[in-house]
Amino acid sequence: MKRLLWIPGAMALVIAAGCARQPVAAPAAQATAFGSAIVESSGGKQLGAPGAALPQPLVVQVNDAQGNAVTGAFVIFSGSGGVRFEPTESLTDSSGQLTTNVMLGGTSGRYELRAASTDKSGKPFTLSITELALGYQEQVGYAVDQNYCARCHDQESSAERVSNYDNLAVKPHAFTDGQTQDALSDADLTAIIGHGGPALNHSALMPPYGATLSRAEVQALIAYIRLISDPPWRAAGVVYAKR
Repeated sequence: MKRLLWIPGAMALVIAAGCARQPVAAPAAQATAFGSAIVESSGGKQLGAPGAALPQPLVVQVNDAQGNAVTGAFVIFSGSGGVRFEPTESLTDSSGQLTTNVMLGGTSGRYELRAASTDKSGKPFTLSITELALGYQEQVGYAVDQNYCARCHDQESSAERVSNYDNLAVKPHAFTDGQTQDALSDADLTAIIGHGGPALNHSALMPPYGATLSRAEVQALIAYIRLISDPPWRAAGVVYAKR
């Protein structure tokens, strides 16, 4: 004689749930074509805030050996420091491009991102992209730059500001010029900002801002310059070990 097994209602729900089909992660997109190089179309070296999305998406393009765009190449994005991508991976579109939105990690500093793909033989090739997260001090420095410095140090005009760079007999260095900035100590930059170019035998076209900017604003401007300089600034006397 068959015996019937009685199962309490709550236990029956647990068993039923366990028997239900579990969701399966969507498989990675399969490449339909292969390239040999990734290039940046737009979105690199943006200024953002820690833990926030960058203002503009990152767009990369996969090309073949002849420099032609490749449709259907598989690209995956990665980065350290808690950075996130949406999407993290996908196929390039009809123009050979892939667009992703980038959310920076929770700390200020430089974020080194990577876009990777493989050629027909399976050999990987990558592109490195730098994005910048401004902490509070760097954000203050950015505001000082926009109010007092960018009109001369930035060659590009914007809707808010017309560049004066072309009108200057002695061209000022861009704040992103890491080779020039690395040669100057924080004390040097403080002297130039506060007392003008002649403080270090530089151009007299650089005016003094000692009576305009507070000490905190000067320090913030220097912190901002150090962050955006390329190649990255390295303090004198400090040895950086390879990871």
